[in-house]
This record gives sequence, structure tokens and C-alpha cells, in this order.
Amino acid sequence: MELEEAITERKSIRAFKKDPVPKELIEEVLQRATRAPSAINLQPWEFVVVMGEERERLGRLLLRSYRERRTSCSPGAKGPLPEKLAKRGATSFEVMKPYLDESGIRFEEFFNEGSCRFYDAPVAIIICMNKIFSHRRYLCIGAALGYLVLAAHSLGLGTCPIGLITAYEDEIKDFLNIPDDREVVLAVALGYPDWNSPINKFKTPREPLEEIIRWFD
Repeated sequence: MELEEAITERKSIRAFKKDPVPKELIEEVLQRATRAPSAINLQPWEFVVVMGEERERLGRLLLRSYRERRTSCSPGAKGPLPEKLAKRGATSFEVMKPYLDESGIRFEEFFNEGSCRFYDAPVAIIICMNKIFSHRRYLCIGAALGYLVLAAHSLGLGTCPIGLITAYEDEIKDFLNIPDDREVVLAVALGYPDWNSPINKFKTPREPLEEIIRWFD
């Protein structure tokens, strides 16, 4: 698959087949992800791959924690969003709402409970970073994530980055025996897309370039 094709076609998948993903294929995805650039070649990313029954058990744990604490997905902003930014979120919801209605799924259930279940993907990749690094190294994690999702798409797999799980970091670290000096940065749901599900039929829009670029010639 050409890089341009992967970039154009790739989208977040939130309905997966139950088919297991071969370990060798997951390793290939992660091998390509680690080719991402990082400052001073520090490569601060660490991956914990959770599969099979352990993935299901972790999903049940997080779902139970969510139902007790009700920590929800949010923009993560420090204050009210400017109108332009808020409009982007509203537009995305308008795009996906007909497909949620077709599936009979409530918005809250879809994003919050779905995130905690890793959207029932057969694989969850937990991306961690040593706390010795500053938050600037999130940039390196972001680069690796970009490589990861494109590599997965090129290999016929679907992905969905999940940030909500960081609200349940203590539960995740305890379940997976992740050391205290590591930070859970985000997770990625990974598996074969279920293209028969209405949930996978929508694709959120992107702003035109003139809205996000300033030129100095």
C-alpha cells in the first residue's frame, strides 16, 4: 500500500471482528512504529500488549471502574473552547449520530463504555513512558502513534487511539504490573475492522488548510 493511500484512507475503527491477530503481525506493526523520530533518539515509548482473555478481563475492570466513577471523555481543555474549536466537535457528532442511531447505541455508551472496553478489539496496546522524561516527550509518543496507526492500516488492521483510559491509570498499572515509575499515556485498540457495522461507515471531516495555516513568504 502506498503511503499516500494509507494516510488518506486510514480512520479510527470502533467495531472489530473477534478474529485474533497473529502475534507476528502485531510485532510488525510495533517494529514499524518504532521507526518514528524521537528527540536525541531517546525512543521514550514502551508498549504493553494485552490479548485474548487478559484483554477481556482488563476491559471488564475498566468498565466497572467507569460505572463507579463516571469519568468521561472530554476535550481536555483548560477552559471553554473557542467557538471555532467547539464547532469542530459538534460537526463530528452530527456526522456520526445517524450511524449511532442505526446501531441503537447512546452517545455516552458508545464513547465512554466503548473506550473502556477498547471497542471490543481483540488487542489493546498500552503505551507507557518513563516518568523521568518531561511532558515534552509526549511529542515522541505522538510520532510513534502516527506511525503505528498507519502501519496497522497498511497491514489490513484497524486502530482507535483511546485517551480515556488514562483516568484509570492506577487500575491498569495494578492489573498489568506496570512499575510505578511508568506513566500510562494512552491505549490503542487493534484488530480486524468489522466493515458490516454501521459504526465504521462514517469518517469525521478535517478543516480546510486555509483555516489552520499562516504563510510568511
